[in-house]
Amino acid sequence: MKGFNILVVFLVLVFSCKGQESKQEAISKGQDTQVLTSFGDKIVADGSVSSLEMTKNYNSMAVADTLQSKFKAVVKEVCQEKGCWMKVELDGGEEAMVRFKDYGFFMPKDIAGKEVIVNGLAFVEEMSVKDQRHYAEDGGKSEEEIAKITKPKKTFGFEADGVLLKE
Repeated sequence: MKGFNILVVFLVLVFSCKGQESKQEAISKGQDTQVLTSFGDKIVADGSVSSLEMTKNYNSMAVADTLQSKFKAVVKEVCQEKGCWMKVELDGGEEAMVRFKDYGFFMPKDIAGKEVIVNGLAFVEEMSVKDQRHYAEDGGKSEEEIAKITKPKKTFGFEADGVLLKE
């Protein structure tokens, strides 16, 4: 019976950690070797556009439009609860809120300032006051900052199915 209990605990641990796997690979371009850690679906860095180009794409979209995209950006902020979302910098002070498809993976909470390549679906939405406050709370904002959120705003969103993190 004791052996069976150990087996059950082992299986629960194995299955609970599934989806949290990340893979590292080195990409060499000339003299520059970059280590990329992969989260979610396996993607490649090739074919990604700059944050400047992505900002142009977002600005040409209307609310409820979507666009399959892959772009490079610097992480501004990560959910401090679980790493379940992140905000990335776009051109001109804009930012995109990146969520992860079906909550299938999470990002490390200490990656602000690092470059990522995200692959998935870009969209434009109008975010409610309630949702803005929720994300501000998850991001560790003060009660005073949260109270200043009083009206809906047009936001750039992104549902990532895969992310590469430059180490």
